[in-house]
Amino acid sequence: MYQQILDPVGDSYALSSIFACLPILILFVLLGVLKVPAWIAALVALATAVVVAIAVYSMPIGQTLLSASEGATFGFFPILWIVINAIWIYNLTVATGHFDVLRRSFAGVSSDMRVQAIIIAFCFGALLEALAGFGTPVAISAVMLIALGFPPIKAATVALIANTAPVAFGALAIPIVTLAEITSGVSDDPRLTVDTLGSMVGRQTPILALFVPLVIVAVVDGRRGLRQTWLPAVVSGAVFGATQFVASNYISVQLTDIFAALLSMAALVALVRVWKPVESPNLHATSGAETGTPRDRSDAANPTAPVSATATQTRTGEGAGTADSRADIARAYAPYLIIIAIFSIANLPAVKAALSEKPWYYEFQWPGLDVRSASGDPLASMTFVFGWVSSAGTLLILAGLLTMLVLRVSPGRALQTYAKTYVQLRTAIVTVMAVLSLAYVMNQSGQTTTLGFFLAGAGGVFVVLSPILGWLGVAVTGSDTSSNALFGALQVQTAAKAGLDPVLLAAANSSGGVMGKMISPQNLAIVAAAVGMAGREGEILRKVLGWSLVLLAIMCVLVALQATPVLDWMVPQ
Repeated sequence: MYQQILDPVGDSYALSSIFACLPILILFVLLGVLKVPAWIAALVALATAVVVAIAVYSMPIGQTLLSASEGATFGFFPILWIVINAIWIYNLTVATGHFDVLRRSFAGVSSDMRVQAIIIAFCFGALLEALAGFGTPVAISAVMLIALGFPPIKAATVALIANTAPVAFGALAIPIVTLAEITSGVSDDPRLTVDTLGSMVGRQTPILALFVPLVIVAVVDGRRGLRQTWLPAVVSGAVFGATQFVASNYISVQLTDIFAALLSMAALVALVRVWKPVESPNLHATSGAETGTPRDRSDAANPTAPVSATATQTRTGEGAGTADSRADIARAYAPYLIIIAIFSIANLPAVKAALSEKPWYYEFQWPGLDVRSASGDPLASMTFVFGWVSSAGTLLILAGLLTMLVLRVSPGRALQTYAKTYVQLRTAIVTVMAVLSLAYVMNQSGQTTTLGFFLAGAGGVFVVLSPILGWLGVAVTGSDTSSNALFGALQVQTAAKAGLDPVLLAAANSSGGVMGKMISPQNLAIVAAAVGMAGREGEILRKVLGWSLVLLAIMCVLVALQATPVLDWMVPQ
């Protein structure tokens, strides 16, 4: 048994914090300064956390390794279990050519490139974020925009900016699931659940959704774009934000982005049937020499790159004039409709309750792990939840099987695509498991609590720093899930000591983090490879950094007001 010691160095939180922050500091330096691959940086940071836990916090070696193993397992199930299966379904559509059908369908909605940017990068990108996340929407949206004639630099910029508002609910709300798991393990506040945290995030990120489409049209066509296409931008952003709020608070946290993306897209399609801009300027790339025609990218550079050569066809725009039958278009949309149907059924109260019982659902204490808080209470994070049927990843397997039937994919080809999906995600798998393992070691050894006690000295000022901490975490790790795993417990413990609301600060970590997505080295590398600008990530960064800071400032102001009587009614009680 191990009981946490929170001030092991000189009985001082300040001195102990120097060692407690080492794993995170090393992770940031390796990723942000030395440009070390994410999976290596995560493993080195994990090793540092293990050494600090054993040498500084006197955590027994066995308990430390068991804590690391629980975190790594949680990283794979349910987190990676969702991502892998979601990308497998996408890869099935690529392998069968139906992804190209979908792209051409979007292009046919409107000939105005500013509207196309909203539909593809914001609406469809949000749907991809809802299903997979982890860089997938950025790569795919940028590729589709180039296929429609966008210059690579604009395609990359638009894809990165669009990949903000939906991020907190991405991959079927895995960032929030992780946040709930991490925070509930270090606090006895009964509100630290997926539903309540999802509700709180759903009262923050919709504000961003109002601005993001306007930023997109400004990037695509400057002031003229704002003057001529502000209406579709406002309509798509307002519908997306309103749906995010309603779905996260009253329907399903996991389905929030799916509903928001589809309704926003439907509203935009309905609008352009009765409304046209005063002009549709030609904004196409003029020549490959001037704009940097995208080159074929390697899967090593982009772990979420499509596994089929069909992606190359998409980038070059080949087949843009192909007339697709209604049956082909229906099949192209079918995988997403199947997913929505399955998850809607699974979230029905009766079905959800049934799947939360044995033999479909198990809760057990991690074997051999026995960790107590400084006050002597067992940590809730020692309990591992294994809902093997109700898991979103398992439901996606079912959706994939039905997709095979609809797209007429043979079992052999589907298995081959599934194996290739694991190969293309191999470094992402190591990274996510290592980051979650790092988070569990830091949390259960007491390192995170030490940092929380130290930062609580900032008092009420910390409420402004809270979104910035989440932003920094995502900027470095490239993942809202990883940022929540790293800083979720810290936010809650600091809130408790500073007299702030833990639900507000936990949610602020996730909501503030979404703006860090567009400047993270991981996402910059993915989008640069996708548009053929590998090595020019700095150029793309300069295009998006200002927007990231502006949107972050808006979130900081919102969170600060939610901590005061002005907007504290927005915090769930």
